[in-house]
Amino acid sequence: MLRAALPLLGLPLAGAGATEEPTQEPGSPGEPPPGLALFRWQWHEVEAPYLVALWILVASLAKIVFHLSRKVTSLVPESCLLILLGLALGGIVLAVAKKAEYQLEPGTFFLFLLPPIVLDSGYFMPSRLFFDNLGAILTYAVVGTLWNAFTTGAALWGLQQAGLVAPRVQAGLLDFLLFGSLISAVDPVAVLAVFEEVHVNETLFIIVFGESLLNDAVTVVLYKVCNSFVEMGSANVRATDYLKGVASLFVVSLGGAAVGLVFAFLLALTTRFTKRVRIIEPLLVFLLAYAAYLTAEMASLSAILAVTMCGLGCKKYVEANISHKSRTAVKYTMKTLASCAETVIFMLLGISAVDSSKWAWDSGLVLGTLFFILFFRALGVVLQTWVLNQFRLVPLDKIDQVVMSYGGLRGAVAFALVILLDRTKVPAKDYFVATTIVVVFFTVIVQGLTIKPLVKWLKVKRSEHHKPTLNQELHEHTFDHILAAVEDVVGHHGYHYWRDRWEQFDKKYLSQLLMRRSAYRIRDQIWDVYYRLNIRDAISFVDQGGHVLSSTGLTLPSMPSRNSVAETSVTNLLRESGSGACLDLQVIDTVRSGRDREDAVMHHLLCGGLYKPRRRYKASCSRHFISEDAQERQDKEVFQQNMKRRLESFKSTKHNICFTKSKPRPRKASRKKKDGVANTEATNGKPPRDLGFHDTAAVILTVESEEEEDSDSSETEKEDDEGIIFVARATSEVLQEGKVSVGCSNKNPDKDPHMKFGG
Repeated sequence: MLRAALPLLGLPLAGAGATEEPTQEPGSPGEPPPGLALFRWQWHEVEAPYLVALWILVASLAKIVFHLSRKVTSLVPESCLLILLGLALGGIVLAVAKKAEYQLEPGTFFLFLLPPIVLDSGYFMPSRLFFDNLGAILTYAVVGTLWNAFTTGAALWGLQQAGLVAPRVQAGLLDFLLFGSLISAVDPVAVLAVFEEVHVNETLFIIVFGESLLNDAVTVVLYKVCNSFVEMGSANVRATDYLKGVASLFVVSLGGAAVGLVFAFLLALTTRFTKRVRIIEPLLVFLLAYAAYLTAEMASLSAILAVTMCGLGCKKYVEANISHKSRTAVKYTMKTLASCAETVIFMLLGISAVDSSKWAWDSGLVLGTLFFILFFRALGVVLQTWVLNQFRLVPLDKIDQVVMSYGGLRGAVAFALVILLDRTKVPAKDYFVATTIVVVFFTVIVQGLTIKPLVKWLKVKRSEHHKPTLNQELHEHTFDHILAAVEDVVGHHGYHYWRDRWEQFDKKYLSQLLMRRSAYRIRDQIWDVYYRLNIRDAISFVDQGGHVLSSTGLTLPSMPSRNSVAETSVTNLLRESGSGACLDLQVIDTVRSGRDREDAVMHHLLCGGLYKPRRRYKASCSRHFISEDAQERQDKEVFQQNMKRRLESFKSTKHNICFTKSKPRPRKASRKKKDGVANTEATNGKPPRDLGFHDTAAVILTVESEEEEDSDSSETEKEDDEGIIFVARATSEVLQEGKVSVGCSNKNPDKDPHMKFGG
């Protein structure tokens, strides 16, 4: 079993190339035909997929064993343990088979193992944080990678000229520049594996991880250009070749980003029409994202940049179009694939190091490379950060620079690139392979083990593991609008101005094109938060004893005022109201933390003061979409709400009118509905009002027959669009209201002047 290989992982089949023994065909002369076999062993037919599944199972079990001990996982990163496990398994295979058969093949790594990790990182990357630090990320990814590649390669060539590298290492300046281009890039897999366990602050993490993703374009260009120059020979390189190399940097990077955005557009547009075929939504996400990666790889563009931009660009629209179950399936499937690929990569790195036939050792080259990559990384970070801090509102301090310098990890990307070198063109390939393995192991194991104590010792700000509160989100959006308005007034087209212009363009064109109409209508963020808080309150209500109400009637118990609602819990209200169910979802329950209390208070503030739009009218808090008619309608309805509250407060405080609990009379006819509302409310001693979350009286609602509901449906829709109707009555009539019977009140309608204020 151990001698068998994994074709999907780039490993040769067991016994490949061996001569097959001739088999005698059944039915040959002199042999009777074989009988029916009850059992046959067909290992050769399932060998490859069985061993692939077995390797993944071993890696999963190893992760389970690692996490059984918190002391081990808190001190040693999981990537280090997986590499050590790979070394152990490689040693066992070497001892049994007398040769190393399992290797990390570059084709398998780039086509099957790397895409799930990059897609997971790009799809779930915080887009706001990424674009806020895009300038710093591009600086470290482009300028920093070029600096590290050329300085490391030139320094190693100088080390060879000084005689500190063995003469058997036959490499020239172009060879060392080629090696510097592949060893200088920060690896996204290693950074993601180590930094997620360290939990540094969000800004520091997004800068280092964003650099590891975006420097792929620079690494690909430098590697291909230097490799082409080595194959051509330094004597045959012309000036136009250097110009083509510079131009290819823009072609590879911008072309890869363009491919990713095109497939993101196609993915968002496709999911807009999957409302009736929900089952294929997760499949479309993975297929089109993988197609973006393969298309960029086919065109010799940056595939990592393509799939990153695809995930960043499509998430907003895809999440709005697909169902909640599809979002859950996409999330956990993507996380599972990324975790499996990462596990296999680190295990195969350990196994590949056992094969000593593919690498050769030179101490001067190895030690010189370790020193130069650390020194030039730190020097480049300090110089670039000094320039960036001249323009950053929140500068990066010295502690952040230390972590960024120490967090430049190398990984499987560098190993796969060095394996791709041609030994006939690069005679020092074996020495470069050995040096790359040492660098990868040193950065992942040594730096991975020591970066967490370093972060604690330097007291680096750690990441906060909770989502921003509603108050923080509202203030953040408010400041965004204010800063964009300030830049617009002073005529400075800065970052906030262009972001505001992009949001305006997105709302006006992209969202309407790439989202379904139902999804686009509910995309307003404040109302989305308001809706989510209602759902959370409803779940809390059910958890604390709420029951489903019957269709014969439902009771709304008396609710306290907004000022005293903080001391009231749903449980107490249910206990006081007996069998009645509390349907006021705005009541603050017994909170578990300060964040919940703050969200609840802000919830009530939104409920009481936020403008509630009527049907068939779109609510928008953006200053770009409020027309003149919509503004007048909003002001008018806010005025009506305020007048309604003042009249109710005036009646209850000045005339000592208490709300009764008498049952209202049922509606008799749809055509008398408007007049009947005013007369019935006058009979019960209550002003006509809408039943909402702010009601303070207990009312019993009776559900009438379906015929009456159908007959009144058209009138109800008209009533919704007419606005708020309330009645003002004379003081003498209000005081005599308790003594006047229902019949007398109906006989003398002329003494009861009414005023209507309607929309």
